[in-house]
Amino acid sequence: MKEETEEKEGRAFVYMVRCAGGQLYTGWTNDPAARLHAHKTGKGAKCTRALGAKELAYLERCTDKSAALRREAALKKLPKAQKESLCTAWREKTLPRLSVASKADAADILEIYNWYVRNHTATFQITPSTLPEYEEWVENTLKVAPLLLARDAGGKLLGYACAHRWHPREAYDWSVESTIYCAPDARGLGVGDVLYTALLDLLGQMGYWNVYALVADPNPASERIHEKLGFSCVGRTPHTAYKNGWLGLSTWWLPLRSGNETPAPVHALPAQQVEQTLKKYER
Repeated sequence: MKEETEEKEGRAFVYMVRCAGGQLYTGWTNDPAARLHAHKTGKGAKCTRALGAKELAYLERCTDKSAALRREAALKKLPKAQKESLCTAWREKTLPRLSVASKADAADILEIYNWYVRNHTATFQITPSTLPEYEEWVENTLKVAPLLLARDAGGKLLGYACAHRWHPREAYDWSVESTIYCAPDARGLGVGDVLYTALLDLLGQMGYWNVYALVADPNPASERIHEKLGFSCVGRTPHTAYKNGWLGLSTWWLPLRSGNETPAPVHALPAQQVEQTLKKYER
């Protein structure tokens, strides 16, 4: 996918990864999520293969590769105490604060979504959506389940997660399709895990039985998070859509309940119950 490759090559980050023994490894990358995955699976640097990478401890965006290399060299020269201070401040700033969206959040949500429309195949939509469309979309989405937001300490939207009806016919009332998007610079920070886990918890409390996710094929990052959360791939259709080349589509399924009894109706949750649930996932 040409546009995705160009977008990735135009980004540059310096980062620190926390290893199993508390050590910090410093490096640079143009794809933090993919690089972190490489470190954690023993495919990264020799140091992290030996020490065992645990989590991202620090991330800083740079103007280009040259700037990232200079910043990487500067960070490596810092005493451990200064590195730890940077990590602490970064974690406090980027720690996801969860909330339920309202119509007033539509513009921020739209900014993230339209970035994927223009630059990525995570969505098969090609023409960007408009603000009036997304104000209506927010209101309709909230009729099905809470539309969750994750913001940093400064109020910047890091990502959102929600659910939609899987099918309009009544017999499907206990099944939903999940949707999750993270801001480009928030990928690999664990925001998606927090949002998705909180969403699944709430869907279970509401009485839903099944959650489905439609994933562009290929999309290894999305497949990893769905596998991690217990989803199973239940089907793949090749040559389904054309966006920067032909793409397939995979369907992932997570059962929230099992059994053959008649299901109780899905119900909305009191605001206090939703708030208490979200607090559980604010690390």
